[in-house]
Amino acid sequence: MIDRGHQLPLSRQAEILGISRGSLYYDPCPVSAADLSIMRRIDELHLDHPFAGSRMLRDLLRGEGIAIGRERVTTMMRRMGIEAIYRRPHTSKPADGHKVFPYLLRDVTIERPNQVWAMDITYIPMARGFVYLTAVVDWFSRRVLAWRLSISMEVDFCLDALEEALARHGRPEIFNTDSKNDGVGRLRRSVVAKR
Repeated sequence: MIDRGHQLPLSRQAEILGISRGSLYYDPCPVSAADLSIMRRIDELHLDHPFAGSRMLRDLLRGEGIAIGRERVTTMMRRMGIEAIYRRPHTSKPADGHKVFPYLLRDVTIERPNQVWAMDITYIPMARGFVYLTAVVDWFSRRVLAWRLSISMEVDFCLDALEEALARHGRPEIFNTDSKNDGVGRLRRSVVAKR
């Protein structure tokens, strides 16, 4: 595409093609034989242990006497287009028929405690699965009012955290969550019902 003998300057040709001018001078470097053998071994280990990430692959390679760092393993994995395969949580999928609540905080100035509370659920990866953490936070003070851990996404631990926050700190004017799962939708309805 680039014609080095053309009267149009190379920079203008690159601009027309939408590529950077520096790429015109780049000569791809071949992968060394040593790197190719390590990449071949990473590929074999990935087939045997598809759940292994860069840290585990680094440790497996070191166990075989190959001195390598995690960043280099990550670079090689990226170059090869492989990544660890593991079960990821689906915490942000809305339930069927889920009601969409209005966003009550648009253009609201938060100026005192108990004006706005927020609640969210996140997951903490563990050796075998996940632990789910939910927390109720006062947006003004940024204080965690209550929190709970659970090994499942059932709504009970969320309700327990909310009920503890309500018992200790009273009722907020606005209760906000960005979670789309049905459990937090039930939490919203319970806060509205308690008002």
